[in-house]
Amino acid sequence: MSELTGNRIRTTAGKLGLPHLAETINEFARRADEAKMGYLDFLDLVLSEELAVRDDRRFRQGLRLSRLPHHKTLDKYDFSFQPDLDPRKVKDLATLSFVEAKANAALLGPPGVGKTPHIAVALAVAACRAGYSVYFTSLDDMVRNLKAAEAAGRLANKLGTYLRPGVLVVDEVGYEILERGEANLVFQVISKRYEKGSIILTSNKTFSEWGQVFGDEVLATAILDRLLHHCDVISINGPSYRLKNRLMAIERDTDVA
Repeated sequence: MSELTGNRIRTTAGKLGLPHLAETINEFARRADEAKMGYLDFLDLVLSEELAVRDDRRFRQGLRLSRLPHHKTLDKYDFSFQPDLDPRKVKDLATLSFVEAKANAALLGPPGVGKTPHIAVALAVAACRAGYSVYFTSLDDMVRNLKAAEAAGRLANKLGTYLRPGVLVVDEVGYEILERGEANLVFQVISKRYEKGSIILTSNKTFSEWGQVFGDEVLATAILDRLLHHCDVISINGPSYRLKNRLMAIERDTDVA
């Protein structure tokens, strides 16, 4: 490939928004020459790699915007530590069929069993990889932000933060008891997302206890009615990962001493 041709391709690739091609055309040409590629194989190589680079860039940008606390994937989850949890149920969720159907997933169990740091986040990362927009929030943060927006007359605008993403991850439902006005804000989010976007939710409370969490049995029932209509529920009632890791750290420190 002549220098003139290479420069012309770089210019054209830049105008077409193909930065990877513009940067690596010489490398592509070298690989094509070494493999004695035909024209169609060479074109397939260039377009496939450009798409892969673009998808990876979109994925990394999506993770930045998601506000996920970390980016663990499901292969990091030790299913053997939770023998009562059926791995098939979690892996079925990981296919993201519930996200495609704009349905929900609820992960219930006591603190420390891996609901959020392992499963909820892993599902969110998978959704982001698949091209869905994702946003992570604790219930407490969401309520506080919506209350502040309501007081400032900007509630409709702030609701968009929680309504726009394809997948909304709501963490720690049940850790704080809500006032009725706060519960109504949660109802607005759940109601407006109903059959329009997916929610991945974690809670340390059973659904029968949500009346206490939301301070109103009728409002809690209305929230659950919309949330559970299309929802996969997974209960995890095994030992605590955090306690396990803490005990392992203590044992290591003891061995060193």
